[in-house]
Amino acid sequence: MTKSPEKLEGAALWVNLRKLTAARIGLKRAGASLATQALLEFQLAHARARDAVHAPLDIARLNDDLAPLGLPVVDVASAAADKQTYLMRPDLGRQLAEGAAAKLKPHAGGYDVVFVVSDGLSAGAVQIHAAPVLAAVLSELQKQSWRIAPFVMARHGRVAIGDAIAAALGASCAVVLIGERPGLSAPDSMGAYLTWQPSAQTTDAERNCISNIRPDGIGYADAAFKLTHLLAAMRARRLSGVALKDLSDRLLIGGSSGGG
Repeated sequence: MTKSPEKLEGAALWVNLRKLTAARIGLKRAGASLATQALLEFQLAHARARDAVHAPLDIARLNDDLAPLGLPVVDVASAAADKQTYLMRPDLGRQLAEGAAAKLKPHAGGYDVVFVVSDGLSAGAVQIHAAPVLAAVLSELQKQSWRIAPFVMARHGRVAIGDAIAAALGASCAVVLIGERPGLSAPDSMGAYLTWQPSAQTTDAERNCISNIRPDGIGYADAAFKLTHLLAAMRARRLSGVALKDLSDRLLIGGSSGGG
């Protein structure tokens, strides 16, 4: 049976729209159900997302990737002893494990910023994206004479673990690079959470977030630009979170910066 011109035109429209997004749109159907290929692709994406949550962080490999950046790396853990505990007890992922503060103490000093790398909900995200983003950010911050603390790798950490780490090291700002919750089109998305003068009383409203850092989302160069722009604004205004607006997109597209 030959398809009508209207149906052919509609099919071509969906083909063009799919080129613009990774979202599942205009999927083929077989009666009331999805076509077999679309269903299998969905099941594969779901399996990859589940695998991303449970995959371990390769500490040794990440150490090797960070070594060329020239800063020491301190490996600590959260109070969540394993991945299962981490998933079931978010509160433990926000706390340092026993002995972690003592491990950080020899590195304490007066720093402008500390960068914390944590596996979060997608170890693969930070495994792939953390080093290239940090390389670009450090290059710019070092030109501006920022005092940068040793890198800290925090296994099984939540975003708030950066508060305790910054306090232990004496850093004014904490930047936590963490694997985000995997999606069905992005199992390797990394987030960056920035906090000015974090403490045990810090709330999520006092943080700025750059989400979806990956080549198919916010690329490394753009993520590094946004990070350095926000850090400079945090230090200048001595605040972060909802009171500090991210106007870096205006600069990325060539507009005026304005106040934040």
